[in-house]
Amino acid sequence: MLRLDLLHPEVSGNKWFKLQYNLEAARSAGKTRIVTFGGAFSNHIAATAAACHMAGLQSTGIIRGEAAPQLSHTLLQAQQYGMELQFISREAYRQKDTYPWGQQFPEGYLIPEGGHNAAGVRGCEEILSQAPTHPYTHIMCPVGTGTTLAGLINSALPHQQVIGIVVLKGAAYLQQEIPQLLRPHISVNWQLYHDFHIGGYAKATPALITFMNDFYNQTRVPLDMIYTAKMVWAFRELAVQQHFPAGSRILLLHTGGLQGNLSLPPGVLCF
Repeated sequence: MLRLDLLHPEVSGNKWFKLQYNLEAARSAGKTRIVTFGGAFSNHIAATAAACHMAGLQSTGIIRGEAAPQLSHTLLQAQQYGMELQFISREAYRQKDTYPWGQQFPEGYLIPEGGHNAAGVRGCEEILSQAPTHPYTHIMCPVGTGTTLAGLINSALPHQQVIGIVVLKGAAYLQQEIPQLLRPHISVNWQLYHDFHIGGYAKATPALITFMNDFYNQTRVPLDMIYTAKMVWAFRELAVQQHFPAGSRILLLHTGGLQGNLSLPPGVLCF
């Protein structure tokens, strides 16, 4: 397992890779504010707020849905790093890509939800350089927007298969979207699995919680319930189904996001 969760306490996992070239582009364009999007439990929102704080940039989070009486830990953390929160209705959020945000924030540089753009993919192409990955035959990661997966496909070696475990329900559109993020003439074999979302995005069953606790007790590696737990669950199921040929070496990508577990009641997890 490549533990990107250990890179930084706040901007951990794949988040820094998605953000680094976006922040660089904002500076180059003379922008002083980052404007980005997400839900109340978005790892991307929390990481962007922390990264902007460290970079000396202002930040605004456009948050899906009305403000709850009690803000989530994620949004409170974002506020502590100076992020201004703007809540919009779910209907307005669906139209966010056509709204003229540049008029409202002329000093702002827009980063799509989840860092889902060419700069985000470019950053994720550097993930596999963090460790010697040549010996591995398979590289597996959880998939939300597909940004990280695209970066892995672009940078993987020809003998490697990149496997994405989709954590969203009803995300067949990713099969068409991901190729648009790939470099021309990429010949790496890649595959998406849609059967391990365990109810949908941010859904967790008692069985998944038990699995996370058991995995931690056995390995001392904490997983987050939204992404990495579902990836490791899928890996176990695929291994049991003998999906991987004999002699395969599989690298699992820990994409961080452990702050998402704070939405669970205290004591549910043993870590």
